Amino acid sequence: MTRRAVPAPPTPARPDLGAAAPGLADLAPDQRVRRLELTVTRRLDGLLHGRYRGLLPGPGSEAAGSREYRPGEDEVRRMDWAVTARTTVPHVREVDADRELTTWMVVDASASMEYGTAALDKRELAVAAVACVGFLTAGVGNRLGAQVLAPDGLRRFPARSGRTHLLGLLRALLGAPRTDDGPDPRAAGPRGARADAAPGLADGLDGLHRVATGRGLVVVVSDFLDELPEDPDGPPPPWAAALRRLAVRHQVLAVEVTDPRELELPDVGLITLVDPESGRHREVWTGDPALRERFARAAAEQRDQVRRTLRRAGATHLELRTDRDWCADVVRHVHEQRRLATAPAGARGGAA
Repeated sequence: MTRRAVPAPPTPARPDLGAAAPGLADLAPDQRVRRLELTVTRRLDGLLHGRYRGLLPGPGSEAAGSREYRPGEDEVRRMDWAVTARTTVPHVREVDADRELTTWMVVDASASMEYGTAALDKRELAVAAVACVGFLTAGVGNRLGAQVLAPDGLRRFPARSGRTHLLGLLRALLGAPRTDDGPDPRAAGPRGARADAAPGLADGLDGLHRVATGRGLVVVVSDFLDELPEDPDGPPPPWAAALRRLAVRHQVLAVEVTDPRELELPDVGLITLVDPESGRHREVWTGDPALRERFARAAAEQRDQVRRTLRRAGATHLELRTDRDWCADVVRHVHEQRRLATAPAGARGGAA
């Protein structure tokens, strides 16, 4: 199987959002995303200095004045020699990020994202990540587009600006069909082959490469288990090359969504594990300590494999878990990226 089998959770009843008017209250009647915008702005706005810096602050290209040179923090190549000569005090140039940002998102809404054992399942956490990026990169002239890998096919959302467009994308993600709404996934072939030819992560990245012609920010939200080889030393998955092509032109943020039960098995007796892509089932006795240890070791190797693949592709990595405060994880990521962006070149190389 291309994905490690995980326990199949019960599927809760889903509200019908098709006829709802755009609004945050309509997106989450269970209140898990209802106050998302307020949470994001309260917890993050004060950390994102500058209106257009977004999740991945960069040097930008628009002049924004000068300030005094800080030894050990500023690069000499940013020296503003004209101001330095006039004031006899070393100054460096300050720049703002470009004022028009196009953000493209590839959102995995496949069968493996329908799993969760905490307050959110992985697909709902992916929606929270999309909303977070959308609200933080919103601004006059900024645009957001997306490619959604749904069980019923690849859904494309052209890059547009405005709150209504973002809310429509969130509503489409929350209301996207699940595998239990369509054909039986157990009809699929071996090794996780999709019976309904559902698009893979490589398909979404390749499609984005064709439409994202201008430079911008690319955010990929997935568990990155799609066609991941069982051998950690084997060839990289097909989506690795597509992600590398995007990273040549764009700034890429890979948001990895995981659940704690994908990393370790609890001692709960006999359980049934199911591969969400192929539908293959297997009964496992979790009372065996050696089995639980092997599972945890294999899961850790698998996540390390994903991290190595993302790093080699040139993507910045952000991990979100269904059992953690995702907003706090984003805050830590923003702090770290800003520290690296403002650090001297030598320090950045050492951190990398």
